[in-house]
Amino acid sequence: MATTTHSNIIFTSSAARGRIAPAIDGTYSVAEILRRLLSGSGLSAAQTAGGSFIIAADRKATVAVRRVRRPPPVAPLAIKPVEPVDIVVTGSRIDTPGFEGPNPTAHIAGSDFAIGARANVAAILNDLPQFRGTISPQTSGTNTSAGMAPVDLRGLGINRTLVLLDGRRFSSDNDLNTVPTVLVKSVDIVTGGASAAWGSGAVSGVVNIVLDEGLKGGRLGAQTGISSRGDAAERRFEGAFGADFAGGRGHVTIGGEYLDNDGVIPKTSRPNVGRWASVAVGPGRFMLVPDVGIANAARGGLITTGVLAGKVFNRDGSLRDFRYGTVVGSQMIGGEGPSNDDMAPLVTPQRRYSALGRISFMASDSVKITAELRRSRMWNNYIWFGDNNRGNIFISRDNAFLPDALRADLLAAGETGFMMGRFNADFPFPRIDFERVTTQGTLALDGTIGRDWRWSGYYSHGEYRNDLDAPGFVIGANFNQAVDAVRDPATGQTVCRIKLADPSSACIPLNLFGEGAPSAQALGFVLGTPRQRSTTRLDIGGVSLRGEPVTLWAGAVSVAVGLEARRETVRQTVGDLDLARAFRTFNFTPMNGGFSVKEAFGEILVPLLRDRPMFDKFEVNAAARLSSYDTTGSIWSWKFGVTNEVFPGFEVRLARSRDIRSANLSELFTQSTIGYNTVIDPVKNVSIYALTNNNGNPDLRPETGTSFTAGFVYSPHRLRGFRLSLDYYKIRIDHVITTISAQDLVVRCYNGNQALCGRVERDADGNIVRITTAYVNLSEYRMDGIDADLSRTFPLRIAAGPPGTITLRLRASWVDSLRVNDGVSTIEYAGSQGDSFSLGVPKWRLNASAEYASDIVGAQLRMRYISPGNFNSTVNLVNNHIPAYSYVDFLARAKIASDGRDKIEIYANVSNLFDKQPPNGSLYSPFYDVIGRYFSLGAKIAF
Repeated sequence: MATTTHSNIIFTSSAARGRIAPAIDGTYSVAEILRRLLSGSGLSAAQTAGGSFIIAADRKATVAVRRVRRPPPVAPLAIKPVEPVDIVVTGSRIDTPGFEGPNPTAHIAGSDFAIGARANVAAILNDLPQFRGTISPQTSGTNTSAGMAPVDLRGLGINRTLVLLDGRRFSSDNDLNTVPTVLVKSVDIVTGGASAAWGSGAVSGVVNIVLDEGLKGGRLGAQTGISSRGDAAERRFEGAFGADFAGGRGHVTIGGEYLDNDGVIPKTSRPNVGRWASVAVGPGRFMLVPDVGIANAARGGLITTGVLAGKVFNRDGSLRDFRYGTVVGSQMIGGEGPSNDDMAPLVTPQRRYSALGRISFMASDSVKITAELRRSRMWNNYIWFGDNNRGNIFISRDNAFLPDALRADLLAAGETGFMMGRFNADFPFPRIDFERVTTQGTLALDGTIGRDWRWSGYYSHGEYRNDLDAPGFVIGANFNQAVDAVRDPATGQTVCRIKLADPSSACIPLNLFGEGAPSAQALGFVLGTPRQRSTTRLDIGGVSLRGEPVTLWAGAVSVAVGLEARRETVRQTVGDLDLARAFRTFNFTPMNGGFSVKEAFGEILVPLLRDRPMFDKFEVNAAARLSSYDTTGSIWSWKFGVTNEVFPGFEVRLARSRDIRSANLSELFTQSTIGYNTVIDPVKNVSIYALTNNNGNPDLRPETGTSFTAGFVYSPHRLRGFRLSLDYYKIRIDHVITTISAQDLVVRCYNGNQALCGRVERDADGNIVRITTAYVNLSEYRMDGIDADLSRTFPLRIAAGPPGTITLRLRASWVDSLRVNDGVSTIEYAGSQGDSFSLGVPKWRLNASAEYASDIVGAQLRMRYISPGNFNSTVNLVNNHIPAYSYVDFLARAKIASDGRDKIEIYANVSNLFDKQPPNGSLYSPFYDVIGRYFSLGAKIAF
């Protein structure tokens, strides 16, 4: 229902009325109201042929301002008529102005990005209660996704959150590092299933990044930051420019940014994080303890068997007693046990740039052509994790490098040799040298047919290249040959034993006795570089038609129909040594494959009641999509929802949907990978460092989800600037495509799942020697909870300063339950929030802020709250409890006006103002801040 609240202004919805209420006052002219609305409010305006102005909340609008001429101080504001443009994601394909879909939708305006000085859009969203920072520079320091930045809505997995750029899929595995933040106008979040509208992957919701296509003028910015401990130093530069051409028929927008962050190295630079681990303290009971190192290895070499057990080699090859702490299995508390945490990064260093250019042109009064090119590159080279020997090197008594005194001791004891563990810090420590390059081009056509129909078509091609080198890993066969060094009977020289039988061997003997003993030549023989070259391609296109074919008693019926098709492929090659599985600790694996999908969708909006008691605006919305995959066949998704404005300012909404997700390229085609994980074995009651394999599964079935949401929005007209939304959600996902983490797999086997026990390999003594975490279809995930969003804006003038506003906002998310059923046992993960490599979300998360803003100065104070919970609910930890946590962030800014419309803004940010330390053992945490207090200072100029 269009409601006129001013003689020349039409509001398309109650949401629009509520959001602009603070600007409406009889003392202001229409021009002054519009000036206030269009100044950073996130609203859209268009002038009708009759001279009135249509105002709509940005995420609901299909119109935008083409040109705004800044008036003299007393002159009225002039706005030219505009043509309909971009569709903005609302969980729906319906683009009728004023339509408010039944799915809960959150809107994050560009002005909300400043607090915290986050590095990318993903980091901004991870501050919100509905998101989990599953992969980020903080959580991926020692794996091949280092530094990536996708988003994970509800913590149900990044693959279940569909991320769009202006309503279209984009290449780069949803890595939001590839999107220049300087061009982002807003982000719309649909916190409910939306597969029927937008396709596979929208099981937990949709995140749509809306670019500022109508940018006029230029922006430049620079920012620097550093932690209170002097690390994580960052330098950031950004710029954007937009302008009309051809008399306003065309528009060009370009923008880019560069970021260089040193990260946090090593892990032990944060005492609450580095060298913490779980150790056994009794039958089935464990404890998180600090200062944990390796018990069966040492710098320079630790003898672990025989008469010399417990001795460590000095630099000169002599022996001394190893200083033991409390040994628990292969771990040790205290003592001089080494750890990778002493060298490897806690937060991934990164360097990247991203750029985007877009040009649009009105080819006629009814057809617009848009071309877009996006390019990004991220790269770095830093210490990764060690390739060490944990008590598994056999040293023969006749080893040429062994001191004669030690050889005599072995001979006297009747021993032929001993086992040794060695922390190879004097090797060139393995590094990860990565480069990720994304290029994507898009061509789109938009137009109208008559007054009631709008059509769109587009095609996009994207390539994502992910190249990884990891120099410093040990070639297993070469190492074994080089360690077995003997005296050549003929020459007396030290050679590899294999050289005596095969003179053509290139083996160079390796001296491991004492730190610094290995020669550069020998290390060159035993070390190599795992290599991966991967290119993922996305080809996608679609056409859609939207319009209002008929008008009923309660308003116009709106429909949207369309066809889409896409092809995704991956080609991943590896080095010859990787292909031969030559490295003993880590090998890249090849991957080749692809799939195609063709889809047809339709959606309808039917207004049924209007201006009736308790049914001021009652509408029904339904959608369906048929997706046909060449890998898994055809599958349906659908949505049905209703909205009703019970009385002006109070709207209720309800939706139910069936959502789908088919397996992606990695889940289908990954060949076996090699890695190591520290896991707790409840059978042996020890913590062990286990070999872990992971591989894809071409037989995976699509997973299906059912979502139910019900809630309301209250924005009373008489209480200007007030808005409250409350939504209940319930999600069930069947045939879940997932890998079970190594720890969860061991626990589920212990709980009686015999099928999963086949993935836990033990030796004759019952010790775990290998865990296989291949992709599988589990029975189900179940999750339910409530989201709330409360805000109030009101005017405030400080002394004789300029008029300003105060905005108070509270976002909250409560998770009642997150249960995972594997067909045998059910595990509850709500409140399991400390272990980053398993599922788990806090029961409560809150984000509260208070902001003052005027044309001259602004300040914002924000508090982020995480409720109490457990480190890991699947393990019996003595000190499992994590108390409630609150972080406080502060932003201050000031604007300096210069000639004409040029404006300079300076700002300062303090994140984690009170330097709240993370919980003990929160390595790679997706929720807790491990960096500590962080300062940033920046400046921007608009011209």
